Amino acid sequence: MTSDSCGSQDGPDCTEVLAEVYRLLDRECPQEHEAELRKHLEECPPCLEQYGISEQLKQLLARKCGGEHAPDGLKDRLRETIRTTVEERSGTDIGDVPERTSSTE
Repeated sequence: MTSDSCGSQDGPDCTEVLAEVYRLLDRECPQEHEAELRKHLEECPPCLEQYGISEQLKQLLARKCGGEHAPDGLKDRLRETIRTTVEERSGTDIGDVPERTSSTE
């Protein structure tokens, strides 16, 4: 169970961390924001667990898709399933959290 801030007053809350877990895994976050997210993960076992699950899912997709990129439709369905699961478990609506674009684009 995650709260909005896990008791921490500094940095991003659980909702933001969970919404950005794939950007973190894909190394698409600006360095400053990545450091904030990783600090939160170090201090929040539920978010760290979700990060680990997401990392394993990403590795599984890479193995099963033969190293190719997963089709956009599959990625969209997975994101929606993960978002729904996070919302159900946390009781928080993260549907309105905007996706950030990569600083390298």
